[in-house]
Amino acid sequence: MTQPTAHLGHVPAPAPGAVAPELRLVRLRRHARRLFWSALVLIAVSALVGYYSGNLPRAVTEIVPFADIVMWALAGLVVLLLVVLPYLRWLGHTYTITTRRVVEQSGMLRRQRREVAHARGYAVTLRLGPVQRMWGTGTLLLDPGGEPPLRIVDVPSVTLVHETLVDQVEVGQILAHRDAHATSVLPDNR
Repeated sequence: MTQPTAHLGHVPAPAPGAVAPELRLVRLRRHARRLFWSALVLIAVSALVGYYSGNLPRAVTEIVPFADIVMWALAGLVVLLLVVLPYLRWLGHTYTITTRRVVEQSGMLRRQRREVAHARGYAVTLRLGPVQRMWGTGTLLLDPGGEPPLRIVDVPSVTLVHETLVDQVEVGQILAHRDAHATSVLPDNR
């Protein structure tokens, strides 16, 4: 029995009973528009500190000794709380789609991980809000049945990701069914 060959960049199907390598198809995060307000705060704080550094009114410098140092410390605290922490939270939450599963990872210090296997099968629901349509994003809901659904929020290029997930579920179920009913196709070399 011959195996299909790879055409147009498709990965060939593994032989029945053989373990297919797990390939990463895409790793994504929520759309970066969530960081718009953080970027705006960074620009505003930088402009205000740049303008008032060494240029504070005399009334303020008489009341608060080392007013420039206090201003820089407050600006650093605002940037840490409103810019750096939201960025790290955004950076630490990823979704990885492979040829076998969807993996959600979140957290920087304490990592949490959740997986949904394609071969098990799940329903893929696509939801698009008005703002999401404007940005070309959407929310995908993966419902594996007995578990709580996995929500992938603000997915960039959501229709492409949706099509990829539907294809992977179909391929995963076909390969799982084929492997469950496969007989040995390798000749006995005795």
